[in-house]
Amino acid sequence: MTLDFERDGAAHLAGAAAPFLAELRALAAALPAGKAGLRLHGIESLAELLAPDALGAAAAHRLGMAAQPVRAIWFDKSAANNWALGWHQDRTTAVQQRAEVPGYGPWSTKQGLLHVEPPFSVLESMVTLRIHLDPVPEDNAPLLVAPGSQRLGKIPEAGIAATVKACGAATCLAEAGDVWAYQTPILHASAASLADGHRRVLQVDYSTLDLPAPLAWLGI
Repeated sequence: MTLDFERDGAAHLAGAAAPFLAELRALAAALPAGKAGLRLHGIESLAELLAPDALGAAAAHRLGMAAQPVRAIWFDKSAANNWALGWHQDRTTAVQQRAEVPGYGPWSTKQGLLHVEPPFSVLESMVTLRIHLDPVPEDNAPLLVAPGSQRLGKIPEAGIAATVKACGAATCLAEAGDVWAYQTPILHASAASLADGHRRVLQVDYSTLDLPAPLAWLGI
């Protein structure tokens, strides 16, 4: 099944990151191992690499050149560091400081970085890119998405299983250098890897919005 970004909420962009693989692998070599999801911030040159005229081009194509990376997470599944992730929507983002603004909350701290759940309309305006450094065949924990679920709003925990059953599950296979773009609210999941080696993914959220002052994106 070929997924369509507007209809299904996700699209496969073969080779979109291939020109940047050397830089991505250099970045990977400098990152600490052994974390299920490493929030990236303050890494020199990362913002330039993720800009709309570089790796962020796929987000800019859908949001316009005002698209900016607002959160980056590094995933590295391997035999020594493996996990599964159940069906869920991404609902939080990283911000610079806490402020009580209507519609923003609850609050949490992840790896020392402050996170907040924004109004769902903010998430619906965002695009997420998953940038693959390694091949992801069926046995290397490909992303699973529920096509069309991005149009259903905030899905309560008790309704997730029924929503996935109704929408179905699509498997997002990839080669090294491929990018998967998806609408940030889409339901998604992944299994533990059964392959040898690594499944390294850089996941980046993009937005064109400014958060209501005094809130501000933490950014890259």
